[in-house]
Amino acid sequence: MEIKRAVTNKRAVVLLFLFLAVFVVLVGRIAYIQVTKEVKGNDLVAMAEERYSRSEVLPSERGSISDRHGSVLAEDIPAYHVLAVLSENQGKGNYIEDIERTAEQLAPIIQLEVEELTRMLTDGKDEGRYQIELGPTSRYLSFETKETIQDLKLPGIQLEEATRRYYPNQTFASHVIGQKSINEDIGSIGLEGRLDEFLASTDGSIEYSRLGRLNSPAENITLPSDGASVQLTLDTRIQASMEQAMSQVELEFSPEKMTAIAADAKTGEILAMSNRPSFNPNQHGQIENYLNYAVADAVEPGSTLKMFTVAAAIEEGYFQDDHYFQSGEYEIDLHSNPVRDVNPEGWGEISYEEGVHRSSNVLMSKLVLEDLGIEPFYQYLEDFGFSKSTGIDLSQESAGKLEKGRRSDAARTAFGQTSTMTPIQLVQAATAIANGGKMMKPYIVQEIKDDEGKVLQEGSSEVVGEPISAETAAHVRDLLRGVVTEEYGTGRKYDIQGVDVLGKTGTAQIAEQGGYLNGHGQYLYSFLGMAPYEDPEIVVYVSVTKPNLTTEQSGNDPVSMIFNAVMQSSMVYLDLEPNEEELLEEAEESGFDMVNVVGERTTYATELLEDKKVIVVGEGDRIDYQEPAEGVRVLNDEPILLITDGESRALPDMRGWSRRDVLKMTNILELELDYSGNGYVVQQSPVAGTPISEGEALQVHLESTVPEEVEEMEEEQDQTETEDDS
Repeated sequence: MEIKRAVTNKRAVVLLFLFLAVFVVLVGRIAYIQVTKEVKGNDLVAMAEERYSRSEVLPSERGSISDRHGSVLAEDIPAYHVLAVLSENQGKGNYIEDIERTAEQLAPIIQLEVEELTRMLTDGKDEGRYQIELGPTSRYLSFETKETIQDLKLPGIQLEEATRRYYPNQTFASHVIGQKSINEDIGSIGLEGRLDEFLASTDGSIEYSRLGRLNSPAENITLPSDGASVQLTLDTRIQASMEQAMSQVELEFSPEKMTAIAADAKTGEILAMSNRPSFNPNQHGQIENYLNYAVADAVEPGSTLKMFTVAAAIEEGYFQDDHYFQSGEYEIDLHSNPVRDVNPEGWGEISYEEGVHRSSNVLMSKLVLEDLGIEPFYQYLEDFGFSKSTGIDLSQESAGKLEKGRRSDAARTAFGQTSTMTPIQLVQAATAIANGGKMMKPYIVQEIKDDEGKVLQEGSSEVVGEPISAETAAHVRDLLRGVVTEEYGTGRKYDIQGVDVLGKTGTAQIAEQGGYLNGHGQYLYSFLGMAPYEDPEIVVYVSVTKPNLTTEQSGNDPVSMIFNAVMQSSMVYLDLEPNEEELLEEAEESGFDMVNVVGERTTYATELLEDKKVIVVGEGDRIDYQEPAEGVRVLNDEPILLITDGESRALPDMRGWSRRDVLKMTNILELELDYSGNGYVVQQSPVAGTPISEGEALQVHLESTVPEEVEEMEEEQDQTETEDDS
């Protein structure tokens, strides 16, 4: 018994020690876990947080870009990505079972071929993938596209919400605004890239714990930080007019490239800027031209540079309007080809003033080589800002180059060959002539504000030089007005009715493969102008390179279509009344005071105005409205609109009408006017005699009627200037 009890006690002791050992190990393990928070290398805290903690992103918005009046040009809007679920996962049964049917219905919506989408879905399924994306065209879809896809109710097709950058005006100032990249490997362009540090936003987050069905209060909240908003100096009305005119020229003349700039002469603010080829920033991967030619394209400017050569000569006292020179041809030296005018035989001895109006190359070379001197001439060009960048707040700006090596370089730079300038440099230099000698630095960013309204950056006017005096600037403006108004002036196509334009045409030869191109249309055609004449407010530059011209057309045709449209819309922007002085002078000589015929019988009114250009609209018995009003001075050939009291009204024949006359009628009849071109109406739609009602659309096309010999003068002149110097 005692032996048995001893064995039992020994076993009990062993068991006790075993139990104590296990207990100590367990307690130790528990203590270790409590201290280290780790089991088999797994962080228990992290596992718990992963299982019970929740985190949500609080989305932020990239800053918007707007014009000077607050119209949005770029903003973030909701977007959607398409995802395709290919198999069941975690009990989810909504997946694609019929690949062919899904591909047939979805492919056209996301711009894929049916075969390509079928292959993507099949390969993904064969690889055992649960879910796939469907390529770049399935990302950043619009709300309308999202709804279209949802209406199909395709099993396994899911839509994930995101945001995308949206440009509501499409190609509007695309090289200025740029494009926000959706590919991290490719940077943003334009102001979207240059101002990314201001526009960029930072998402916020919210963290909380979830136990069962209950959410604990948020433990950590990081608020989102929206990007700053950018306001530009661009004016939507002027920019839209520029874009429309350039698109029309692109359609009609198919030029190689185009550039246009409109600037406020008093402040340097850029009101509009555009290029062709352009692009739609909403369409990624479809950019043909990344260069903003307005600031990046350093080219030989042609005769537009002559205004600065003349300005330098006037400032130094070497230019008198009534001084004479022998036109036609000018010898530079024994080693260079002579400089020639459009007429190599010349117009005989002509005045300096006429030489400017005729755009004489001989006069420009003579002024530099015989009067100004080469070094002073180049110094004036540098004072006008050539050979260095303007510092405008846009990327890609070039500086151009002044060629100074030979005597012939100076002679040809005088009329716009050999040396190179950018369009923005020409605009900046022109502000000195428009602004009494004070040259204004161009800028395009008006203001940048953070999401709380604090101003981070503000644009301002800056005088960057005073290369000439106010008296010289006024003298140059007088000469440039003659370029547009004189019978032999090269700028007659830019003589806009009611707007006193002044400026200088240019026809620059294009250097390629060591020589210059020749042939009709193989030039860079341009115009650098301003208005109004007495005190210019707007400077506009337009260039069109290698347009397809018929034998009857000149380079001024496409350029004037753009310039005239932009200048007219700019006058509206500045709230300037068109100059009626010339019209009034003509009215005094050949006009009459309009009589009142409202309320009179239609037959009596037409008899009373029998010898006048009367347009009767409607079939009523009495006159309900007249334009012009009683007492207004009217030219003998100016249309007089008489609107009758009848309900039925038909369109008159408007061929030969000016745009201003058309506007009068559309305002009276409350029609929607869509016009193209400049000058006088040559086509209308609907045609004359078509009944028309309030709110209906009227389309008219206008063309200029400038003498052909003046239009072709500049091109013929530069055809004689192919340089072959050694």
